[in-house]
Amino acid sequence: MAAALDPAPEARRKWERKMVIRELRKRGRLSKTQQLKRQERELVSKSHDFKTSVKKLVHLANQIKGKSVQDAIIQMRFSAKKVAKDVKEHLEHAKNEAIVRRGMGMGLPLGSSFSPVTLMTNDKKRVRIKDPTTVYVDQAWCNKGLYEKSPEYRARGKVNILRHRTTSMTIVLKEEVTRIRLDQERQKKADKRKVWVQLPNRPISSQRQYYSW
Repeated sequence: MAAALDPAPEARRKWERKMVIRELRKRGRLSKTQQLKRQERELVSKSHDFKTSVKKLVHLANQIKGKSVQDAIIQMRFSAKKVAKDVKEHLEHAKNEAIVRRGMGMGLPLGSSFSPVTLMTNDKKRVRIKDPTTVYVDQAWCNKGLYEKSPEYRARGKVNILRHRTTSMTIVLKEEVTRIRLDQERQKKADKRKVWVQLPNRPISSQRQYYSW
């Protein structure tokens, strides 16, 4: 059991020593990424290989990107694509996994209130958020899988080998709290931006008798 749980004890001790030294050097201060990891929840879920190509599956990945999980499931339910059924099952599995493992989408605590907000997403679409714990699809991309081979028997005893493509999909689920924070950061960055001046007011450094244009 010890060999399975701790296969390289010397490497583990070196890694622990390295992490302790790093914490002492930083004096316990966390980076922005570490703070966001502690404050916001997310889940990365990769599906099994679907019997389709990346060229066909990428359209469904772009369709569900940016939507809430429930809206994405509805889109896949009424989609005419053959692989949409597999994508729908994967979305349902990822949703259940996010609830059980990460505690996402559990609703607001008792006694707390939230006023709905309307914000702009990265693809210039307006979204109205009523519950900050709602789970949405932040990212979705496709991964090329292994090829499945099958014989194709031809005339004169010849056999062709057919290669069937397989593709998997990876999705990143986050809560609307993340999208609200990103919108606020975008607004602060726009407010801090300096006003563009067409003709800047620079002091005259040198004068000459000829025109400079």
